[in-house]
Amino acid sequence: MTTFAPREIGQRIPGSPHSVSCSLPTMADVIGYEEKDPATLGRMQAGYPRFFIHPFIERLRRTLARTVPCPAWTLWPVASERAARRLSAHLGGAEEWWFPREQIWAVVHRESESLATRARLFLQNTGGLLGSRAAEDALERIGEIAEAAPEALRTADARAEVQRVLHGAFPGTCNDDRLLAASGMSAVHAAFAAINRVQSPRGRTAWVQLGWLYLDTIALLQKFTADPKRDHLRLTDVRDLGALENLLQREGRRVAGLMLEAPTNPLVQTPDVAAVAALARRHGVRVVIDPAIASPLNLEVLPHADIVACSLTKYTAHEGDVLAGVAVVNPRGPDADALRAALPELIEPPYGRDLARLAAQIGEAPEVLARIGANTRGVAEWLGEHPRVRRVWWGGQRETAEALRKIARTEAPWGGVVSFVLNDDFQPFYDAVNLAKGPSFGMGTTLLCPYVYLAHYDLIGTPAGRAVLAANQLEPGLLRLSVGTEPVEEIIAELERALG
Repeated sequence: MTTFAPREIGQRIPGSPHSVSCSLPTMADVIGYEEKDPATLGRMQAGYPRFFIHPFIERLRRTLARTVPCPAWTLWPVASERAARRLSAHLGGAEEWWFPREQIWAVVHRESESLATRARLFLQNTGGLLGSRAAEDALERIGEIAEAAPEALRTADARAEVQRVLHGAFPGTCNDDRLLAASGMSAVHAAFAAINRVQSPRGRTAWVQLGWLYLDTIALLQKFTADPKRDHLRLTDVRDLGALENLLQREGRRVAGLMLEAPTNPLVQTPDVAAVAALARRHGVRVVIDPAIASPLNLEVLPHADIVACSLTKYTAHEGDVLAGVAVVNPRGPDADALRAALPELIEPPYGRDLARLAAQIGEAPEVLARIGANTRGVAEWLGEHPRVRRVWWGGQRETAEALRKIARTEAPWGGVVSFVLNDDFQPFYDAVNLAKGPSFGMGTTLLCPYVYLAHYDLIGTPAGRAVLAANQLEPGLLRLSVGTEPVEEIIAELERALG
């Protein structure tokens, strides 16, 4: 009997009310979701939380909106007073509201499609939207629901348990160096803002993007540098140290920071992290490293960074039902004291019940990662031999495997991501395979997604956009597989059945 069975469109993955992924079982569903087709959206029970308004949040939003004097206003429940201030300032003219009965902050603005789009993207890019558990608790508080859904929580020493595991990932740091965040994006945004706060008085406002990054990280550099047309500097090839050295020789005196993923998403390419960091430091450039694709539990990256910032939703919250992140200051970095002072004012801390849910899972993360790593090697090597598969990217790929090994702290340090393209049309395979299909990665459930369609749908539809993708080795048909903990022979059997 197979482990895998078809899932309906919109079904939560893995199944909790707070699941971070949702089922998009056919390419027609993916396109309907991206095109905001009401027939598709009407069937969605969930979505990736920073992109999709959770039903609990939407219900709370409607409840709060009934108390706002002007019915033509749009209301956004946010994670904190700090998040409300930031969103209000970003929109200009919006108002911050405190709802004491619900104990929720919100931002309201006049009804405007352009303002609503700006608000939604700002919350997406910075991780400031209210979380689903906070919304659920608010609904319970005012009697809109009877009680929160039952789940395993570790409440007594949640923060201590999470910090205990993270101390193993970041030896030599103390709790003040490791700041927990409400999401990975909140951690990355806070790292970016903290370095800007330290570097801009020195006349340094530019940022270097090394390789292709996650879409919202790119958005930070595109939108929130001082002068994005001048200050967002891009290098395509993570292995080209000569190009990086030339860029820093030309521009280094005005560069504040360098942002890189190790490995990258979705091509799982690892730069020579030590060499990149040495070049950056020689020119006074601060380095942010995001190791989420493989997990900071697998990799030793802090010695090469000024701040490590990444999601804890992946692998540490391996049941796929928590948004969380962490920003870690390298205590030996040249600006460590200033960054340690700035980050608490910039980061969005996790909600208490999210932290308790993370604490209930994180202790198992090393074992889960080991199982995922072993499965990933088997799946990647099998895909590499299949006649329908044209190209495979994973942590063990020949081009960058040695660079990954240099920062590895475990025997299988590559995490669970395997990206691949087929020789022919990928849609029949995607529609046929019975693996869970939706956004996110790093959970015990194997998960497949058409990465470029979900992350960069706007680029697929124009010649200029497709040229950007091609310049970064991204094909519209690229599939990103997040290998889970199911028996590897069953994962391979399902891939083989669908590939034919």
